[in-house]
Amino acid sequence: MEEYVDRYGAGRIWLAVVGSLVAVITLAAVVFPQRVAVEILWHYYWGPVVADAQNYSCIAWDGGAQVACGPDTTGPEASPGYTWQSYAGYVPTLVIMLIGIIVLLQRLEIDRYRAGFYGLFPFMLFGGALRTVEDANVRSLVESGEMAIELPWVAFLISPFIYVTVFLIALIAVVVSVWLDRNDYVSGYEYPLFGIGTAALTVTLAYLVYFTATHETANFYPMVSVITLVGATVVTAITYEAIRRFAPHLNRGTGFMGAVIIWAHSVDGIANVLGLDWAGLFGLSYEPKHPVNEWIVNTTGTVLPQSVVEVTGAAWPFLLVKVAAAVFIIWVFDEEIFEESPRYAILLLITVVAVGLGPGTRDMLRATFGI
Repeated sequence: MEEYVDRYGAGRIWLAVVGSLVAVITLAAVVFPQRVAVEILWHYYWGPVVADAQNYSCIAWDGGAQVACGPDTTGPEASPGYTWQSYAGYVPTLVIMLIGIIVLLQRLEIDRYRAGFYGLFPFMLFGGALRTVEDANVRSLVESGEMAIELPWVAFLISPFIYVTVFLIALIAVVVSVWLDRNDYVSGYEYPLFGIGTAALTVTLAYLVYFTATHETANFYPMVSVITLVGATVVTAITYEAIRRFAPHLNRGTGFMGAVIIWAHSVDGIANVLGLDWAGLFGLSYEPKHPVNEWIVNTTGTVLPQSVVEVTGAAWPFLLVKVAAAVFIIWVFDEEIFEESPRYAILLLITVVAVGLGPGTRDMLRATFGI
């Protein structure tokens, strides 16, 4: 394999692999339209996106048309959110994208990886905020019967395609920031990178504020964000201090990045608990869209007495799972991993933060703006 990489270059090999996969999937969809295009690609990937965009709890592929599920509809049905089958496609795609980023970083000759971790932090918040714009788009559809952003363009704001959208924006920002650094316009590429991400986040939040102010059915509940952010900070402080006192070896590899990882997943955990168990206090109602969330809520509701669940809610174990997972990741990324492959380690940690903070920010902002 090394021989081929040296001969053709990692970038060309990556493009060839991605191009081949796209060609094979496209060919399979053309040759087997019902089995591949409808029963796999539409059923598990595109159908849930359309259902989400059009505010359907269920959508069916009925003779070539995408319609709301009903007693007379036939064909595969899809609902908003993820399934174990969709995960089977998204995880390999994520791995391929990570490899592509590694190839790009090699080409750009970036060596200050930890600086990039902090420089990219605003983009992780930006991703969740941008996803909330699509929630606002659905609210507009409910109010007026029209979407401000129509299909298929709105799909770029819906998971999983929004990850590609944010990835491309961040990629452009990285290239621009490195260029500014190499030409001595800035003292480090992380500063313009952080600035671009912050600007994108600010513009997105400004739009959400404008939307809430101009739509009667949207409301502003700032306490949701306050509780989420303060709660996540308290959970992080307690967890990080416990690690420092009782198991300092866990954090020798990640350093302060470990606190960022715990905070990101605490935001996701608390936002889920508020959204699933306590949104009713604000006149809102949300359902779990991830298999893990749903399984935890169902299991808690089954194991604990109903009298207890009525007081504590059923989603609180999700916060414990998120914090435990974050601590486990910190433990896995020890000093040895950073010494052997710092570039790969940092990229994985960026991904870990993004998959926690992105959905968590979306859930928090969605409830904050009442959409």
